[in-house]
Amino acid sequence: QVQLVESGGGLVQAGGSLRLSCAASGRTVSNSAMGWFRQAPGKEREFVAAISWNGGSTYYADSVKGRFTMSRDNAKNTVDLQMNSLKPEDTAVYYCAADGNFRRPPTRWRSAYDYWGQGTQVTVSS
Repeated sequence: QVQLVESGGGLVQAGGSLRLSCAASGRTVSNSAMGWFRQAPGKEREFVAAISWNGGSTYYADSVKGRFTMSRDNAKNTVDLQMNSLKPEDTAVYYCAADGNFRRPPTRWRSAYDYWGQGTQVTVSS
């Protein structure tokens, strides 16, 4: 089993930055694709970003491309999401997710991820 814990959320003004972190425990995720998703009130959970097991490939939703950067540190069993130029529409609970399959390519589909964190709130004021 893998436990994921997100941190780094908070309140920020539009145009500001936040850095989210996700720490994995239980077993290593160094051979797992990882993803970030978010869910705003009244909306479905949506894909934000994903990264391959070795960090060699990253994918982003069009809405965050050029503003968000996902990275990972397999030695520390962590993944990060650097969020710049934040907009009010980025307000949501952000979730970290891990694919339980060995070195499967990252994907935007929620169903591919087997482990989820509890989420961290990000609020962007206008």
